[in-house]
Amino acid sequence: MTTALLTHADSLGHVMPPGHPERVARIEHVLHALEPLDLWRVTAPMAAEDDLLRIHPQSYIDMLRDAVPAEGFAQLDADTFLSPGSLDAAWRGAGAAVRAVDLVAGGEARNAFCAMRPPGHHAETETPMGFCLFGNAALAARHALDHHGMGRVAVVDFDVHHGNGTQDLLWDERRALFVSSHQMPLWPGTGARDETGAYDNVMNVPLAPGTDGARMRTLYEAEVFPRLRAFAPELIVVSAGFDAHADDPLANLDWQEEDFVWLTRELCALADEMCGGRLVSVLEGGYDLTALAACTRAHVTELKEAAR
Repeated sequence: MTTALLTHADSLGHVMPPGHPERVARIEHVLHALEPLDLWRVTAPMAAEDDLLRIHPQSYIDMLRDAVPAEGFAQLDADTFLSPGSLDAAWRGAGAAVRAVDLVAGGEARNAFCAMRPPGHHAETETPMGFCLFGNAALAARHALDHHGMGRVAVVDFDVHHGNGTQDLLWDERRALFVSSHQMPLWPGTGARDETGAYDNVMNVPLAPGTDGARMRTLYEAEVFPRLRAFAPELIVVSAGFDAHADDPLANLDWQEEDFVWLTRELCALADEMCGGRLVSVLEGGYDLTALAACTRAHVTELKEAAR
């Protein structure tokens, strides 16, 4: 068994206006950091339209197609832009999530990491936002449920911003448990504890500004891990954002690299305990390039160790 790394050069074609934090350099730093790990590299395919229709309506997909500029940039909201290569990158990101689930569900890999951009966890059913176009983590969950016949899938999102898009996409999905820890108050302003989903299938763990790794570990051990055990998923999907790091410019938590190591190790242990090690991780945020590279390498190193 091994860890699969799904990526594609199309991620480099998603170009943002100068000064935008979700820049091409993010994926360049991530891939450079992962080079020494000798992972099984898998080319991220384009998602099939039928796959995207599991979570987004045709009208939304058509809107994005029509909005792609021939040159320059098209602005979708205050901070979400399209360039000529953006939609190919987003389709590859969605395809990576689907393919990763196929590899893990089929036993070809024990776990997988999707090193793609743009991120996805803010994309709602019919609304692109927060740098995101397609809901990759939610798509991974729905693909596992609908295509592979799994009965329960958990999505754990430790990005510093609330995964409002994943929450929206899975709100009515009784077979999925969505768990998000995130700074609050912080954009996008969602993620209160009383947002619990249509079937009590959403768990939000707001963190006060300045929350450090010790406090995070206490909350995960007391609240998140027991909830995951009670749900007993057959697959864990991780929205792996690294912007809770103390050096990130877009937030105010105080996590360090070793906190992401601990959290990844614990999630892998839970995957071993409950679902045969099956875990799929997708890259979300992280905007300090040095911290992003180090934390991603640490995260994937733990995935590789768990796959041995």
